[in-house]
Amino acid sequence: MASSKDKNNGMSQVTYEFPYMRQPEKKSLGKFIYDKEKGTFMSRTPSSWAKILIFYAIFYTVLAALFAICLQVLFYTLTYEYPKWQLDRSLIGTNPGVGFRPISDDTTQGSLIWYKASDTESIRPWTKLLDDYLAPYRNKSLLPGGGKNQVICDYDSPARPGHVCAVEVSTWGECTSENGYSFNKSSPCIFVKLNRIFNWVPEYYDDVNDLPEDMPEDLKEHINNVPAKERKQVWISCQGEHPSDREAIGPVKYIPQRGMAAYYYPFTNIPGYLSPLIAVQLERPKLNRVINIECRAWAKNIQYQGGRERTGSVHLELMID
Repeated sequence: MASSKDKNNGMSQVTYEFPYMRQPEKKSLGKFIYDKEKGTFMSRTPSSWAKILIFYAIFYTVLAALFAICLQVLFYTLTYEYPKWQLDRSLIGTNPGVGFRPISDDTTQGSLIWYKASDTESIRPWTKLLDDYLAPYRNKSLLPGGGKNQVICDYDSPARPGHVCAVEVSTWGECTSENGYSFNKSSPCIFVKLNRIFNWVPEYYDDVNDLPEDMPEDLKEHINNVPAKERKQVWISCQGEHPSDREAIGPVKYIPQRGMAAYYYPFTNIPGYLSPLIAVQLERPKLNRVINIECRAWAKNIQYQGGRERTGSVHLELMID
C-alpha cells in the first residue's frame, strides 16, 4: 500500500499494490437486487440464473427418480400378508409381550383400574373400554369377510388352511357385557392376552414332571389335572405382586380355561383372526386399597423378567372403593 497526493487539491490518495487488499465497495440493498451498470439481479446475470435453475431442476429430477426407483424396489420385496423379517431376524423378536384390558386412555393413570362399585358413572368408562375392545369378538360383521372363515376348533380338529379358530364368547360366564363384566359386584373381570408375533409357535409346559420351580403351586396342580392332549396351552397365572397383595387379591378365577390353546397358534395374519383371551375374574379382592397384580405367561420359549425391564408378564393395579 502507498500514498500519493492529488495535484489538484493536495489531498492524499491511497493506492494498493495488491488488489485483494482493496476494501470492497459498499452497495445499497437496491443496487444488490438490481445493478443497472452490470445488468445483474442479486449479483448474477439473467443467463447465469437460467443456467443455475436448469442445473438444479435436472439435479433434483434425477434425484427424485433415483429415490422413486429405490422405493419401488423396496416395495417389490414387501407384502401385506407377512413381514419380510420374522422371529429372530425381526426387531420384535421371539418373546411375546403380555397385555390386559381394560386399560385407561388417560396415560397419567397408567395401569391402574380404579372405580367405585356402587357408582354406575364410575364403572361405565371401564365397561365401555371393554365393550369397544371386545366388539369384534361379539360381532363377526366387524371382521374382514364377516368372519365367515372362523371355525370352532378343539385339539382334535384345528382350523383348516385359510380358516381361523373362533374365540367363543358364550363361554365367558359372568365376564360379559350383559353382566357388566362383574364390575358392579366388586369382582371385576380383566382380560389377558399375548401380543401377536408372526409365525411364533409356543413350546408348551405339557409334561407334569418338567414344570419350572417358580411356577405357582395351584397352576402345577391344575396342569396335573388336565388331560394330556389338552396340556398344549400357554398357561396364565395372576397373583399379588407382593406378600400383602397376595393376601388382598382373594380367589382368582380363569374363564373359560387357564391357558391359550395350541390351535390358536401360530398367528399368520389370516383375515378374521382374533387373539385368544382369558378372562381373569378377581372374585373377592379387598376394598379401599391398591392391589398390585402380576399376570404371567408360561411357555418354555417365553422369557420372564420382572421389574422395569418386564418381559413375559404384565403389571396392573386394582383399587375398588
